[in-house]
Amino acid sequence: MEITELTNDEFQLFIDTYPLSSIYQTVEYALLMNTEGFDSILLGLKDGNKILAASVFLIEKGTKYKIAYAPRGFLLDYTNTTLLKTFTKLAKKYLNKLGIMSIRLSPLLIKNTYDMKKGEFLKNETYDSIFLNLKKLGYKHLGYNSYFEAMKPRFVAIIDLDKPYYEIFQNIKKEYRTKIRTAFKVGITVHIGTEQELDYLYMHTQNKYPRDLNYFKNAYKYFSRKGKVEFFYTKLNTISYLKYMQEEYQKENTIYLNLLNRINTERDNRERWINEKMKQDRILENKKQELMRATELLQKNPEGIITSSILVVKEKTEVTVLMDGYNPKFKSFNAKHLLIWKLCEKYANEGYKTLNLGGIAQVTLKENKYAGLNQFKLNFNAYAVEYIGDLELIVNHPLYLLNKTVSPIPDILKK
Repeated sequence: MEITELTNDEFQLFIDTYPLSSIYQTVEYALLMNTEGFDSILLGLKDGNKILAASVFLIEKGTKYKIAYAPRGFLLDYTNTTLLKTFTKLAKKYLNKLGIMSIRLSPLLIKNTYDMKKGEFLKNETYDSIFLNLKKLGYKHLGYNSYFEAMKPRFVAIIDLDKPYYEIFQNIKKEYRTKIRTAFKVGITVHIGTEQELDYLYMHTQNKYPRDLNYFKNAYKYFSRKGKVEFFYTKLNTISYLKYMQEEYQKENTIYLNLLNRINTERDNRERWINEKMKQDRILENKKQELMRATELLQKNPEGIITSSILVVKEKTEVTVLMDGYNPKFKSFNAKHLLIWKLCEKYANEGYKTLNLGGIAQVTLKENKYAGLNQFKLNFNAYAVEYIGDLELIVNHPLYLLNKTVSPIPDILKK
């Protein structure tokens, strides 16, 4: 067996037939990161003409002490100790010749799976033996982080799409089903976006993520070559919203008038109806304020308002959220709730098996500063997957010791 550099076509043929997959271990992602200051190498372990294992390695340009990043780990069977040992040995030898100091990876090695709705916990029975084998081969585990300190999130939320779409909807938390229906009623609509409209996503994420507009455009460019990428956004139809609020105000005003009538006609229950009227006064005033807001929004935005956006990549049977965001000024319209549901409906009908909503914080924490993020994703009846986290393998010990302190992982590699 030998390690060799693969062409894009060779790597693509391998991942097309290999059961393990990730959007971060693709030719498209390598090309994308080439525009973000990284060189890329596609290495494959060959036995004759057959490729047994492979990986994308990213190397930041212009660094003295070079680290080869394998985002989401190698594409190989980690339970096959012989294969893992051979790939590790030969990859180290190959990368050492290129002046690489160490390898860092965040493998798709599942430690535990959590079904938060059912309160079920499932441990990967092969995890401990794989972990021990990795340590024997020289891999250093960088810890079980709880938040987003790793290269890629250690916890992710995944929705099972392998069932009828109406069943998926019924499994969503009741509160969220109500929000989804309300978003539709007030005039939120979902649209398929174009490359020219990616600035919506940039506007929604520029203060939260270390990504610029060029990153989104390049991601769209490379993943669209084989139809793997789709961009969606939501829009508030301000005409529909005003009509909805007019109807809501009229409905509450009718209740108010009926209460006035009862106060005047039902003397025995007059105190009760006065109390009810006082409650209705507050409801009617709130509806009046919302009606005024709807009127103002239509006057200022007759073409509508972009409220949320999402960029997804399709790889085999999984759809992965690459980036998403929303306009916090219009959070109350629940546009993102409707958007996620529409993605579930669309991709379930198209035969995809899972929707990966991306990173969350550790799900078993009692106090969690990302509790809102976790709740949002898991309330779609998503289950949580816990991975191993980051690993490091020293390739060149003298270089590693010279460096002394390992360079921090660039934000550009993070989700």
